[in-house]
Amino acid sequence: MTDKSIYRIVFHNQGNIYELYAREISQSAMYAFVEVADIIFGERSKVVVDPSDEKLKAEFSGVKRTYVPLHAVVRIDEVEKEGRAKILPGGEQKGNVAAFPMPLKPPPAID
Repeated sequence: MTDKSIYRIVFHNQGNIYELYAREISQSAMYAFVEVADIIFGERSKVVVDPSDEKLKAEFSGVKRTYVPLHAVVRIDEVEKEGRAKILPGGEQKGNVAAFPMPLKPPPAID
């Protein structure tokens, strides 16, 4: 086992689904938040530039750690190596991630 674990975290943010890789994920001191620190961005060949990767780098530039609300987290995995961080549109039904259906109003009480 390596001394530095790598985690993949998938979460909802502003209608999109974010997939990030980080070296540290822990329970935050702030109630109902997950602390994500040391975010990893793929240092691939600069010949081809991925717009979503550049958008993530710009969004998280200068960020030491970020706090994700617990209810927004879809999944956290410990992985062997980092992948490509990405932003997926949340409105389309292409992905495997869907919000759990919630009732619009509670059923009427039966007396």
